[in-house]
Amino acid sequence: MANATDHLWMHFTRMASYSAGEVPTIVRGDGAYVWDSQGRRYLDGLAGLFVVNAGHGRTELAEAAAKQAAELAYFPLWSYAHPKAVELAERISALTPGDLNRVFFTTGGSEAVEAAWKLARAYFKRTRKPTKHKVVSRYIAYHGTSMGALSITGLPGIKTDFEPLVPGGIKVPNTNFYRAPEHGDDIEAFGRWAADEIGRAIEREGPDTVAAVFLEPVQNSGGCFPPPPGYFQRVREICDAYDVLLVSDEVICSWGRLGEYFGAVRYGYQPDIITTAKGITSGYAPLGAMIASDRLMEPFLTETGMFAHGVTFGGHPVSCAVALANLEVFAREDLVGHVRANEAAFRATLEKLGDLPIVGDVRGDGYFYGIELVKDKATRETFDEAESERLLRGYLSTALFAAGLYCRADDRGDPVVQLAPPLIAGQQQFDEMEQILRAVLTEAWRRL
Repeated sequence: MANATDHLWMHFTRMASYSAGEVPTIVRGDGAYVWDSQGRRYLDGLAGLFVVNAGHGRTELAEAAAKQAAELAYFPLWSYAHPKAVELAERISALTPGDLNRVFFTTGGSEAVEAAWKLARAYFKRTRKPTKHKVVSRYIAYHGTSMGALSITGLPGIKTDFEPLVPGGIKVPNTNFYRAPEHGDDIEAFGRWAADEIGRAIEREGPDTVAAVFLEPVQNSGGCFPPPPGYFQRVREICDAYDVLLVSDEVICSWGRLGEYFGAVRYGYQPDIITTAKGITSGYAPLGAMIASDRLMEPFLTETGMFAHGVTFGGHPVSCAVALANLEVFAREDLVGHVRANEAAFRATLEKLGDLPIVGDVRGDGYFYGIELVKDKATRETFDEAESERLLRGYLSTALFAAGLYCRADDRGDPVVQLAPPLIAGQQQFDEMEQILRAVLTEAWRRL
């Protein structure tokens, strides 16, 4: 559409790149596929943006939205409730691990992360530890774009335009075993080292100043870093020792993406807070949530207690109705079980690409994978900034899309291609992804 460049300001987009061309416009979706305005079909290898977990074209979700909008389109959760928010909060609390029973609704992931940091600060003020306000997170990790969430994010390139940010963000190493700076021959020892770096950071800052540790079950930015065995168990020990809250940022990793409703369940650890969004509605309406333990609610249950935070559209009736319908689809079709049953086949199909000279590492879990690209497999040499620019934005992004695959080619960290298809995907889609990637990556290597 020609007027897209005149009026629409797209997110994280180099607008000048469309000055002489048309903006790709997606008009329809069905299952694991989408179609553009020219009628071309694409395999949605990223579930929109790690969002459309139940797949495109679910009429029952659209019908749930229409029914709720006709009955009660909007009412705030500010001192009032509405039935769908109550029902959804109860449904969520039944799926979360441990005593994570308190659901604070938002409209998206950044807002959920903001709410979690604010709750951590407010909780410690009310429990007579008012100096505990800082947050530990990992290098390259992405936790959102609002000012607080951006301060937790570990990507310098998307922060510089907005500095100074909220003070108190502390960064520690991530769990990229492929580029482990320590214990590169022993994944369990590497995991212990990476977890202990969190403890060392807390010690350096002073335990009386640190409120929370924010970690994704599988780190997204950098290309899907799974946790080494024992990593989260050690992090839990460290948080308990220093009275620091463990926040599991599951904006991507919840709702079946890793073969469980929550990534914390997949890896066997108990967080104090879970942040979530995206797949909770499969993208059919905007919704997010901060899910907190009963313990964190206690200081706010006094006669005058209040968590002085809220957003206008948090827990929107239509979004809650869609989320409930989405979870009915999950239960009826056992989408979480489908991921568990097929994740080994997905991994094996992607690992076939390991015979290409440009593919250095294939990593991830569930339906969430990154393929790291290298210049030299033997030495694991990566591409410099100019080479990465030519490879990713100069060729791969457009070539993959032109070949019929929508995915992410990115260099937040080292160059990677990321894949996170709708949870309904099966071997047919895995093979299609592998074939397109093989052809395009082979040509990319030839062009180097």
